[in-house]
Amino acid sequence: MKAYNKNLKQASRDLRNNMTEAEKLLWSKLRDKQILGLQFYRQKPILNYIVDFYCPAANLVIECDGSQHYTEEGLEADQVRDEALAQLELRVLRFDNGQVMGQFDVVVEQIFQVIQNKSPSCET
Repeated sequence: MKAYNKNLKQASRDLRNNMTEAEKLLWSKLRDKQILGLQFYRQKPILNYIVDFYCPAANLVIECDGSQHYTEEGLEADQVRDEALAQLELRVLRFDNGQVMGQFDVVVEQIFQVIQNKSPSCET
């Protein structure tokens, strides 16, 4: 696991127990290796962050963003976070909660396409 931060273990557990509706919906499709047989983890500590979803085999982080991410401070914080994760060779996909709730099939297809194109070891 890349840069696992054990100090965030309890916070990540709390987040897993209090997922947003968008996170719950997306998790329903990511869990149990439903996308190309790949394992995803939810609310995973990496560096000093807790990412919503993480797929180590695809070096992929998926974030479900609420309205707080679209403030000036939120956008700046996300940029810093994404750059730090990119240093670990992780790709970050961001979807706002409205996209996940209203265009679920499109979101899932985009995730599928990114993984399929990124991971040559993944075959359908």
